[in-house]
Amino acid sequence: MSLVDLPRYQLHRAATLEELCQLVYDRVSNSEPVALLAGGTDLMVELGRAASPPDPLPLVVDISCMDELRAIEWDGTRISIGAAVTYLEMQRHPVIAERAPLIARMARDVGGPTIQARGTLGGNLATASPAADGVAALAALDANVLVRSARGARRIPMAKLQTGYKQSTRAPEEIIVAIEFVAPAPDSPWLWRKIGPRLAQAISKVALAAVAELEGGKVTRLGLALASVAPVTALLDHTRALLSRGDLAALDGQALDDAVESDISPIDDLRSTRAYRLHCAKVLVRSFARDLGASV
Repeated sequence: MSLVDLPRYQLHRAATLEELCQLVYDRVSNSEPVALLAGGTDLMVELGRAASPPDPLPLVVDISCMDELRAIEWDGTRISIGAAVTYLEMQRHPVIAERAPLIARMARDVGGPTIQARGTLGGNLATASPAADGVAALAALDANVLVRSARGARRIPMAKLQTGYKQSTRAPEEIIVAIEFVAPAPDSPWLWRKIGPRLAQAISKVALAAVAELEGGKVTRLGLALASVAPVTALLDHTRALLSRGDLAALDGQALDDAVESDISPIDDLRSTRAYRLHCAKVLVRSFARDLGASV
């Protein structure tokens, strides 16, 4: 898609969230295409890659200025981030910087400054890519995705959001409104590492999001998520169980590697190889284990 094509698209801006939900519901019910536009960093690429414009053209609805989708809220326990909040805004927000530094650090690695100024978490989640940085970070925080339609609202746990490559449990008429999670305890260990070309500004070869809470030398909360190593964001169930079990100082490094390998299914593609992704995943998980006090 180029600027020459823009006049061919019908553009709309809904005044309220209720109006937006009804509009999307009506169009989906009538099999009429609709596309929500916040930052456009995914939509413009998808339309540009197409050999020809879609037929019929979707109604493009601008949601970038909708107040209901742009708030960052903190109630002392939970953080809520609106779907249309940009990565740059997340980087600069004092509550996120202090209580969810994993999110702030991830936001610094999403493309370059121009992408960070336009891209949003809602768009990242809607695309449902297994390489999505935001999806991995939110999964490590055990976040919930608040979606809404003309039929009502519901919360989808991150662990149940993705069902396959770029597929999710969100219904076509459901709009992502916000993402919410319980903030980790102050000074909790966390890690965000993204391995990729151009100082990690491109799509990741491998990325790890991790956060933990410790009490008496034992893990009481643990979130792990790897991007680009499976058809969906890998939540590392076996690895979580191993790190949460007993004395970290007695953890066996080979057992940790084996757990990681059982949790992921990387492939060879244009961006990397299975062997390299597997090696990086094990190195990153071991690094976080050492941060927790494990001798691996």
